[in-house]
Amino acid sequence: MHPVALGQSDLRVSPICLGTMTFGEQVDEAEAYRIMDRAVERGVDFFDTAEMYSVPAREATFGATEAIIGRWLKARPGMRARLTLASKVAGPSRGMPWIRAGAGMAAQDIVNSCEASLKRLQTEVIDLYQIHWPERHVPAFGAMYYDPKKESSATPIHEQLQVLGRLVKEGKIRHIGLSNETPYGVHEFVRLAEQHGLPRVATTQNPYCLINRSYENALDETCERLEVSLLAYSPLGFGLLSGKFDQFAPTEPGAPKEARIARYESVQKQRWGRPDALAAARRYNALARRHGMTPVQMALAFCYTKWQVASTIIGVTSVAQLDEDLDAWGTELAPELLAEIDQIRWEMRDPAV
Repeated sequence: MHPVALGQSDLRVSPICLGTMTFGEQVDEAEAYRIMDRAVERGVDFFDTAEMYSVPAREATFGATEAIIGRWLKARPGMRARLTLASKVAGPSRGMPWIRAGAGMAAQDIVNSCEASLKRLQTEVIDLYQIHWPERHVPAFGAMYYDPKKESSATPIHEQLQVLGRLVKEGKIRHIGLSNETPYGVHEFVRLAEQHGLPRVATTQNPYCLINRSYENALDETCERLEVSLLAYSPLGFGLLSGKFDQFAPTEPGAPKEARIARYESVQKQRWGRPDALAAARRYNALARRHGMTPVQMALAFCYTKWQVASTIIGVTSVAQLDEDLDAWGTELAPELLAEIDQIRWEMRDPAV
């Protein structure tokens, strides 16, 4: 794997990023260490986390993932210098009052969250610090439509950029990014940064997979023209594109119970739990098998080879899963297969938006 550039920043990272949201919930600390060790051994030098992880989000595990990574780094002198470490400040609490006292995301909230993440990660600087979801009201996490009547923004984008700029000047973060953003949001962050000499966003971390290609509906053009890189998350559609639910739906007795979507009701109620999402995933999984591939190979190769994607974030619960995901690197999808993928999308659209 050759390093890829992130936006206009000086960050150069592996085109596969290790997502860590399972650490501290599905994955205990010892297994998390084994996964991180193996990822580095195989050339992954880009790790992504967030203050709100583990997932599903609970007060008892808030910050647990960062703390595990911090202890792993402390036990491996010299490892921190080899890695690009990304984390995120949570947006407005969305029903998670343990994140912060207020419901919004004020400038001081960003500072407090960053400093707490630095302590848990046991590092002096976060290479890429991202806003996990917008401070303003936007359709995300399964919501379909923008509704101006629900607007509750209290911290303008300019103010968010100012406080992030302060954190850059203080040496606490190197570069900034967004997550779960819209074309308007990306454009406004870049416009204001350039107008006022503030840090320019390098990335946006958005869902991108066979059952959710909404990024290709204008946001890809925005990011391409503004030189903002996509970090694609959920490339396996929360497990639906792994093939493990092709026989039994996540809530049916025969389904594998270790998967997050099977174990947690909160996940089942989101976009990945929609019957249409499972139906589309089964179509794609069957297509992969007809072309002599596993569903995992085809789904990951789709992300790994798309021009829109800078780095694909993979989340795993075991070293075996990690190896399977990394082994898919280098898989090529024939033009006729890509045409069949597009035909399924034409018929079923993006059911996991």
